[in-house]
Amino acid sequence: MLVHICCSVDSHYFLQKIQEDYPSEELIGFFYDPNIHPYSEYKLRLFDVQHSCNILGIKLIEGEYDLDSWLQLIKGLENEPEKGDRCTVCFDRRLSVSAKKAKELGHNKFTTTLLISPKKSQDKLQLIGQNLSNQLNLEFIFKDYRAGNGVERQGKQVKENSLYRQNYCGCLFGLSAQREQQDKFLDEMISPINQQILPESIEERLALYKYRNNLQNNNTKYKIIKERFLNYRILSGKVKVNKNIVDSYFLPYSTLKNKKTNGRVEYTINNISYLNRDEVKIIDLNYFNNLSNKSYKTIQELNYNPLKFEDELILRKKLINSEYDLSCIFVLEDIPNTKVEINLDSKVYDDVREKIILELGVLKKPIT
Repeated sequence: MLVHICCSVDSHYFLQKIQEDYPSEELIGFFYDPNIHPYSEYKLRLFDVQHSCNILGIKLIEGEYDLDSWLQLIKGLENEPEKGDRCTVCFDRRLSVSAKKAKELGHNKFTTTLLISPKKSQDKLQLIGQNLSNQLNLEFIFKDYRAGNGVERQGKQVKENSLYRQNYCGCLFGLSAQREQQDKFLDEMISPINQQILPESIEERLALYKYRNNLQNNNTKYKIIKERFLNYRILSGKVKVNKNIVDSYFLPYSTLKNKKTNGRVEYTINNISYLNRDEVKIIDLNYFNNLSNKSYKTIQELNYNPLKFEDELILRKKLINSEYDLSCIFVLEDIPNTKVEINLDSKVYDDVREKIILELGVLKKPIT
């Protein structure tokens, strides 16, 4: 039997139940989800499904991430609500490809873990599955594992196995509508060109779950906990000297009240230059190198190969000796003695992230 898998949260308990109900069947997992955005989130969910299937002893096949084809299929349905026509088209596509894969592999049965998701219409899935069953001479296995406290038992399995519990269905359009309704910043769609791993980014989550696998492989006891913190993203930043844009690098948690300001360096103390307006501070690249024990030759090099985010926070604290300062601090190759114009669009916001705690109570960072 081929089992289409959408994510480990939905698949782990579902696969266990299928194993119990069909003990003589060889189960093949098929991860086919071109709807998931962005691609880094797709890779994270695939990674966790692989982990789940390894626990259960089930072979997993990855389908094609044919995003362009999927986008063409749902064209005109981008603004449909969750469980609307866009979702129906998405179900139809994923089940159709899964059924054809089952036929290709010589299986006579197929099903989908979408059936257990509380946010999916079982009626629609059953109808689509049955139509494909008739077309391809396959048996669609419809199971309502939500019944009898199934969702509660599913959640327990997710927690016991420390699986990745995503906080949105998958596609960009559903995500955008959900974040707008929540009045929450859409940071999932931000990916820095310098590939720095940012707090509570998808890349940080992937590193955390890779660390989880290492701990489990070494039989190390741990817990995944959540903590609330102030997150930060820079959307854009620009510095002009004598009306010419110069290379610059903004340190994390730099903010400007009105997103722009201008002024002159009023004084310099201990290698930190203070602008005469809006709490702006400037350091040169040489001093940045001294503080970070690095040897960047240009600001451009720093922009494309930055420190780790955590190391930049340490450097910021060295400069201002404060955990809560949000003043704008940036790096230039040389400190100007003329007018400086600064444009900075950044956001500080309330957020929640996961952490791994070892049994000994030592917090371990997953980023390497």
